[in-house]
Amino acid sequence: MSRSPGDPRPSFVRWAQSRWLLHQALALIILYLLAVSDLPPAAPTPPPTPVPLITEAAAPAEADWTVSARAAMVRDTIEARGVTDPDVLRVMRTVPRHAFVLEDYLDQAYADHPLPIGYGQTISQPYIVALMTELLELKPGDKVLEIGTGSGYQAAVLAELGNVEVYSIEIIPELAEQAARRLAALGYDKVHLRQGDGYFGWPEHAPYDAIIVTAAPDHLPAPLSEQLAEGGRLVIPIGPPGGYQTLWKFVKQNGEMKAYSQGGVLFVPLTGGPSAR
Repeated sequence: MSRSPGDPRPSFVRWAQSRWLLHQALALIILYLLAVSDLPPAAPTPPPTPVPLITEAAAPAEADWTVSARAAMVRDTIEARGVTDPDVLRVMRTVPRHAFVLEDYLDQAYADHPLPIGYGQTISQPYIVALMTELLELKPGDKVLEIGTGSGYQAAVLAELGNVEVYSIEIIPELAEQAARRLAALGYDKVHLRQGDGYFGWPEHAPYDAIIVTAAPDHLPAPLSEQLAEGGRLVIPIGPPGGYQTLWKFVKQNGEMKAYSQGGVLFVPLTGGPSAR
């Protein structure tokens, strides 16, 4: 037999020892596998806890903060200053003023001051909107004309009263178009809108039981007086642009306009009129 250099053992001895070591290794592996098979099965790994999806039902509704904001607005800046008509208070708590303001002013939507709406115009402060609406003394079946649609907020407040027919005119085409889309989207699609010069009213649908003017001329426009029904109420700020203005309530009695001052106010000027033609 041949021998490897330096290994004095015969080759068959080395072969036998290698076989013995191999058998030992296989025996150990078999014993390990048998031992593992007798262990109780490991508990399954629990699936990861799912992250809850944010849905409309789970997410805080937008109305949550606006409802409380409107309630506080009515309580602190409208009722506290003497507006008592329950229907007026109801609609002021209902109409979403934040839907009528520019995005940059959303955080001020329920603050008691005017806000810009573009084109040099503003949305009136909530208290003034409530006061002027109360002064109209609207009854079921009344027809009311608004001069100066603007954002559409005052028209929405009037429409929310229910049982009154609302007409509104806006002289600025872009605002008229925006207000029409906004009112329709909010469900106030029965408001009659027109783009035109409000100084001259809307004679096709006269007479009106009430007229509200949301911008200040320097005098009472004669066409509005003529379109007011007997016993009708007209609420309007009058005064020079940038100067002292007075909020007036006119009541038509026996063809005459009886005037009742409601105190000082500040409105944007009424544009249009005879000088614009």
